[in-house]
Amino acid sequence: MKKLLMSGDEAIARGAFEAGVSCGFGYPGTPSTEIMEAFSEYDVYAEWSINEKVALEAATGASLGGVRALVTMKHVGLNVALDAFMTLAYTGINGGLVIANADDPGMHSSQNEQDNRILGKFAYAPVIEPSSSEEARDFMIKAYDLSEEFDVPVLFRFTTRIAHARGVVEIDESLKPEKKKKPISVPWDKYVMMPLNAKKRRVVLIDRYNKMKQFAETTDLNKVEMGDTDIGFITSGVCYEYAKEVFPGKSLFKIGLLNPLPIERIKDFVSKVKKVYVLEELEPYIEDYLKAQGINLEGKSIFPLIGELDPDIIRDSFYKKEHPKTASAVPPRPPSLCADCGHRGVFKVLNEMNLIVMGDIGCYTLGALPPFSSLHTCIDMGSGLSHAYGAQKAGESPEKVVAVIGDSTFMHSGVTAVINQVYNGADTLNIILDNRTTAMTGRQPHPGTGKTIKGADSYAVDFEKLLSAIGVEHIAVIDPLKVADLRVLINDFIKRKGVKVIIARRPCALIK
Repeated sequence: MKKLLMSGDEAIARGAFEAGVSCGFGYPGTPSTEIMEAFSEYDVYAEWSINEKVALEAATGASLGGVRALVTMKHVGLNVALDAFMTLAYTGINGGLVIANADDPGMHSSQNEQDNRILGKFAYAPVIEPSSSEEARDFMIKAYDLSEEFDVPVLFRFTTRIAHARGVVEIDESLKPEKKKKPISVPWDKYVMMPLNAKKRRVVLIDRYNKMKQFAETTDLNKVEMGDTDIGFITSGVCYEYAKEVFPGKSLFKIGLLNPLPIERIKDFVSKVKKVYVLEELEPYIEDYLKAQGINLEGKSIFPLIGELDPDIIRDSFYKKEHPKTASAVPPRPPSLCADCGHRGVFKVLNEMNLIVMGDIGCYTLGALPPFSSLHTCIDMGSGLSHAYGAQKAGESPEKVVAVIGDSTFMHSGVTAVINQVYNGADTLNIILDNRTTAMTGRQPHPGTGKTIKGADSYAVDFEKLLSAIGVEHIAVIDPLKVADLRVLINDFIKRKGVKVIIARRPCALIK
């Protein structure tokens, strides 16, 4: 056995490997990206899928084919895959299937801080949450056993702090786990979700959930640490580690299985302490669940609803102290586009032309900040194309409102938006900011790069041919740092009728 210092992401990948997972599918998204990168280093199949929905659907196919499958994505990625996830909870699985899904309290690299524990409950799917790197590895193994025992996809929820913090994990480097292969199983009454079958599977869903409630009362995913009985804390994830630091010696109920909650065990714990508090980040998920069971406790009346917690915030909130506001010795340095980034040329021209620019998520979101100040929307992946189109349908001039999108995001969810523009007779100008990578999350390959996650050569989607095939008549490719030429091109294209696409192509400056 060897002790290694591993991030939570690396430990999750290790756990999947030790659980005998054969196939991994994911889409890059901080803070989950490093899971699939680490998983790909093992003797397994791993891929960057074109988006999260495709990743989950491909993993479902692998599961139906009889192997254990891993899916990775950040919290907002589950929104993209939710259609598949909700119905997959009805059908169940064959080989174990776990969705490693990273929430981002504090929005370190995200557009919202939604709490996906709620989505697990919504789907009647089990939700597991680790509190350390070692638990991340151990709980992943248990998640696959749980998935197969109850015939259900498991939502493995963790947060940014767990994903990126490092902890000691003891591993057997000589371990070669068995990759179990069941026969393919696709009975039509289980997997064809027409109303006739779906109604029956709904009954199965609820019956299964009731059985999982019984499991929750006995599983070692949850544990009690009795101490001082004047005060007790019910907590999970990284907040468990904070509770031990801030409130040493107090009684703790640590929840590892967040859905369903072990109500009877929690009631027993509450009966043994005088005052109970729920310590959790983001939504009052545990608190509301327990209050609905008639359990008297406090939570968000004391601890913040907004943002990431840390020991200082918890301590000051509990003891009613105002968090000190100290002046930083280091001047603030907001993020900016890299020197020699091709996006700079595009945003310089768009700023000078005083255009309204609809965009979305990627390095190019930084075009919203000075000195460019030339991005006006960023809501979800691929949204800028349809925002510009919709604004024009509302009467705004196509010569005033344009759209930008990155090359990876265009693959993820932009193609359908352009098809919609062509089909519905738009005059929209779309600019693809093509830096030949998925840059913001660490320069991962995508279908337009001709490389896989393992570095193997693959077919590279030709954007020009693709755009032509879906009916775009005005297509041009340009180096965006040839600013004078770019200005002329935008001025020309913006006046043309029909859908126009400029591919501003320059490899990311950080690509070696």
